[in-house]
Amino acid sequence: MITAIVLIHAEVHSIPETARAVADVPGVSEVYSCAGDVDLIAVVKVRTHEEIAEVITERVNRVDGVVRTDTHIAFKSYSSADVDAGFSIGE
Repeated sequence: MITAIVLIHAEVHSIPETARAVADVPGVSEVYSCAGDVDLIAVVKVRTHEEIAEVITERVNRVDGVVRTDTHIAFKSYSSADVDAGFSIGE
């Protein structure tokens, strides 16, 4: 499974509608509205790199209200249990 974190800049007047439309895109598992430099953060989970290209460039970028996206591919996933276990080694 390949995970991508997509930072989405959206038109301010339509952030909730844009978030709902992005969440409906197949391959998008979660969408968060947030404060900071971006308006929305989407998590995309697919099986191939070709699917990432399709989901983001062919679908997410074409959603009404999406102005720009920045995509980050995850190399490895860490859960809080993994992080806690790493700090408790040798105790």
